[in-house]
Amino acid sequence: MQAVLFDFDGTLVDTAPDLGYALNLQRARHGLEFLPDAAIRPYASHGSRGLLEIGFGLLPTDASFEAMRSEYLDLYTQVMTRQPVLFDGMADALEGIEQRGLRWGIVTNKPRRFTMPMVEHMGLDVRAGAVISGDDAPRPKPSPQTLLLACERMQIDPQTVLYIGDAERDIQAGKAAGMKTLVALFGYLASTDNPQAWGADGCIQQPQELLAYL
Repeated sequence: MQAVLFDFDGTLVDTAPDLGYALNLQRARHGLEFLPDAAIRPYASHGSRGLLEIGFGLLPTDASFEAMRSEYLDLYTQVMTRQPVLFDGMADALEGIEQRGLRWGIVTNKPRRFTMPMVEHMGLDVRAGAVISGDDAPRPKPSPQTLLLACERMQIDPQTVLYIGDAERDIQAGKAAGMKTLVALFGYLASTDNPQAWGADGCIQQPQELLAYL
């Protein structure tokens, strides 16, 4: 292994409180009560599509979806740096990776207009070997294109990279890129998810287990 790449939401950083807060602000705007964080959390890794589904029962095929999505993203822009934090144990995991002489980076489906302000706000931009957003390549995950772009930026062979994510599309993308893959079970998994069936090379219950795997 030469490098470790992380999904962002639900793997490297806990962003669910802010994602959920923006959704609840939108619900309030439309006369609805706040949803509990526990109800929103499993959908936090599925972007605005998943959040609008749990918040309003909307699907991309609905006529009002795009307008509601635009409204949600505008609200999220206002609150996205309220309280994003590394998952418990992740700071130690990152230090352990660096102490081993390995590099690490971020590959997320989050659009760059959200990714970079958050990464910079948390001071991760000066440590990450690459930060690749969903709109940095023609096709986001589950396509391997963004993962391969990260390897190109870091000048490393994908076969020497470990990719960690909390969604099936993360594992699909990592495998398609020729990488080793791990499922972050501490992330935003729903009760209907079956990560053991995703074909990953392993699963970890907490970030520190990553170092043992390496």
